[in-house]
Amino acid sequence: MHICTFREKADYLKKKAREVRIEIIKMIYKAQAGHPGGSLSAADIVTILYFDILNIDVNRPQWEKRDRFILSKGHACPVWYVCLAKKGFFPMQELSKLRKIGGILQGHPDMRKVPGLDMTTGSLGQGLSAGVGMALGAKVQKLNFKTYVLLGDGEINEGQIWEAAMSANKFKLNNLIAILDYNNLQLDGFCNEVMPIEPIGDKWRSFGWDVKEIDGHNIKEILTVLENLKDHQDHPTFIIAHTIKGKGVSFMENLAEWHGKAPNKEQFKQAIKELEANK
Repeated sequence: MHICTFREKADYLKKKAREVRIEIIKMIYKAQAGHPGGSLSAADIVTILYFDILNIDVNRPQWEKRDRFILSKGHACPVWYVCLAKKGFFPMQELSKLRKIGGILQGHPDMRKVPGLDMTTGSLGQGLSAGVGMALGAKVQKLNFKTYVLLGDGEINEGQIWEAAMSANKFKLNNLIAILDYNNLQLDGFCNEVMPIEPIGDKWRSFGWDVKEIDGHNIKEILTVLENLKDHQDHPTFIIAHTIKGKGVSFMENLAEWHGKAPNKEQFKQAIKELEANK
């Protein structure tokens, strides 16, 4: 598709994100297992990364100059799997084998099985450390690629996240971008009740990061901030993306119970109907 204007690009990506959400629901329903809430909240961000921002080559998954992407909140892998399949890293038919014996798509992403993955994730808190390593490696090898790490808001309760944050600033990793999927819900409740994480922006600024704040479902806002990252700065970037858990499916939105369960038949039909109507 030839895209001429920013508006046309935004419209294309909005449509693509809707398709991604539909596939997320289909694969989790068929598996009768998975994490719909956080997959749906991250759908706009991951879609934009894969269909506009990331410099990657489907025919060369291990190309050394490719941009890296780490889904640190690995339980939200359905959104990652759908984008990889739609991008062409593996056949779309594999999506129907989520969590099935013989399929390549595990309940948490495994880079030994899935083409296009740069890190195996699932144990929360580890992705940013790996991202620091990849970004530092690029500097040492004088390779011009960026590393993007998508974090969960509950995940940043982990102490390792803050060790990585300190390291990224020390090494002046201006090629590292962390994005927070800030849907304000974790496994068993609201983040501000389980373990308050505010003031997020001030905390990351105090660690030496350049902090941006956006609506994580506004395609134009996401595009604008990602397309205008400053290569000349000498510190990493942290993007706070305000999102809604279960975005796009009314009965899943803002409910912790949809962190990790599959819809039944009637719920599946309703979810697909709502997503297809949201054009």
